[in-house]
Amino acid sequence: MFLLPDDAYGEEDVRVFSADKLRSRYRTHVVVLGDIGRSPRMQNHAIALARRSAAVNLIGYTDTELHPEIASKQHRHLTVHPIYKGPAWLNSPNPSLFMILGPLKALWQFAALWMILSHETKPARFMIVQNPPSIPTLAVCSMMCWLRKTQLVIDWHNTGHSVLAMKLGKSHPFVEISKAFERYYSGSAKINFTVSDAMRRQLKRDFNIAAPLLRLYDRPTADFRPASPEERLEFLTDMDLPTAQQAALEKGQLKVLVSSTSWTQDEDFGLFLNSLVEYSKLAFTTNTSLPELLVVITGKGPQKSLYTQKISALEKDGKLKKVDIKTAWLPTAAYAMLLASADLGVCLHKSSSGVDLPMKVVDMFGAGLPVAGYSLYESWPELVKEGVNGRGFGNSEELTSILVQLLGDDGKRLQALKEGVLRERENDWDTEWSSCAGEVLGLNDQPKINAEAQEETEALIAKAKNQRNLHFGTKPPGATDASDYKK
Repeated sequence: MFLLPDDAYGEEDVRVFSADKLRSRYRTHVVVLGDIGRSPRMQNHAIALARRSAAVNLIGYTDTELHPEIASKQHRHLTVHPIYKGPAWLNSPNPSLFMILGPLKALWQFAALWMILSHETKPARFMIVQNPPSIPTLAVCSMMCWLRKTQLVIDWHNTGHSVLAMKLGKSHPFVEISKAFERYYSGSAKINFTVSDAMRRQLKRDFNIAAPLLRLYDRPTADFRPASPEERLEFLTDMDLPTAQQAALEKGQLKVLVSSTSWTQDEDFGLFLNSLVEYSKLAFTTNTSLPELLVVITGKGPQKSLYTQKISALEKDGKLKKVDIKTAWLPTAAYAMLLASADLGVCLHKSSSGVDLPMKVVDMFGAGLPVAGYSLYESWPELVKEGVNGRGFGNSEELTSILVQLLGDDGKRLQALKEGVLRERENDWDTEWSSCAGEVLGLNDQPKINAEAQEETEALIAKAKNQRNLHFGTKPPGATDASDYKK
């Protein structure tokens, strides 16, 4: 009995409410088996729900600072439930211990997540779960949803098995097990959100998912906005730049590049370093008019110490004479201002599945910052339009060429990209969320669909709404008797 959830079969929270009560106490669990502070999309889900008066339980690790709107407890019905990570030895980064510690860690996570979902939280109407990680998240959440009559919504950021394949190799038995696990439990979802159309197609093809698959793009939030020239200069001055750099900045002879990274295998930071070394060489030999670069790298991750050592070695050898690289971890407000103050963003994300999209680019667009990014995967064109709001590259030579073109001329090419970005940021997260998630979850005061939404998406939303009604015992529109529920 200890393992069974409280109110295992649900009470008022999962029944059909009146419209007013449904909006005021529309409980939803938002689950991420990772650091909430480094999961901006899941935080955005929680905020969007809370702003619509839903009761939200946000569940995950709390290693880093949360979004200010969550941390300040603006929404009294939004509660954060930290997951205990367990003993330090269980989270060892040593890859040689993965075969032993991996299964043990999964068992610990299973128990920790089960206890929170079963005993710390009330039954919910919906449970929105981030994937990946798939193991053991999908199993725990699927079983809990079945016990509590909660509707499972999987938010597909990527596929778990493709991420694992980058660490172990595609042919590793664990990868095959992970893929089978992911395929099996994906069938438990009543609704699926994907970050790209390419991912939606892949999941339909590879996992044969029958439930609605709805594309829900990441879009800029109100936290990210362009900065005025005065705000930009003030922010960069506060970074305590050396006198020479400050003078170069004021004369327009210093350009600021920013790259946000998780310092993992799916981002080739070595490619960026090679490009910066070549840029420095050109700036001191054949193209001396190239500006100095201040490169700010933000983020945390397992390979950070490795690359900071490489940066120090390159600086010592004099290979970064016209390039200054700084690393930092910034809270949301400072990070947003950094993006707004930079001249160009660089994205090194290499999609493990070929169909996910880097949210860091969305943040850059929100701040009015054009992007140069690794582009050799299927979903990239859904986010970046070549020559309109960004540029794509496949190797360090191509990135060097882009840096020279955009930073070494009269600035017209870079300005054209900035104007394209400003047009792109007109599509914000709240509008995107409302037209897809808000619509299908029944949380819009005045349901509406984006004018650009495809007819297929509209049909999928209607199908998902009918499935939601069936799950909670309400009739679909036009239903007159029990036979209509089978249509």
